[in-house]
Amino acid sequence: METMGRHVISELWGCDFDKLNDVEKIEQIFVDAALKSGAEIREVAFHKFAPQGVSGVVIISESHLTIHSFPEHGYASIDVYTCGDLDPNIAADYIAEALGAQTRENIELPRGMGPVQVNKAQEKAL
Repeated sequence: METMGRHVISELWGCDFDKLNDVEKIEQIFVDAALKSGAEIREVAFHKFAPQGVSGVVIISESHLTIHSFPEHGYASIDVYTCGDLDPNIAADYIAEALGAQTRENIELPRGMGPVQVNKAQEKAL
């Protein structure tokens, strides 16, 4: 079976505090990232928390892009899930660069390939 989608999960560290705390800036970065990857945007929803932090989603015809930011730690958790021929790494790379991430850890998962193999340590955590 071919994959139905590709899901990139990124841990971004050493990001710019002001960018991580600016809901308008993050929204623009995510919209731009979706467009750069060739996605078709359907909906955009972002929320600013008090005293800091932003969460949001860009719903695309091909799936979604999301973020949860923790400015006080210089950290952002993002994921980009695309179906079809779109490469989620294009959007994920753009987001990491735009947020000024100094360190980045990525995992890319093929989606729709059948049961996910979970090791016993992970299984217990679930």
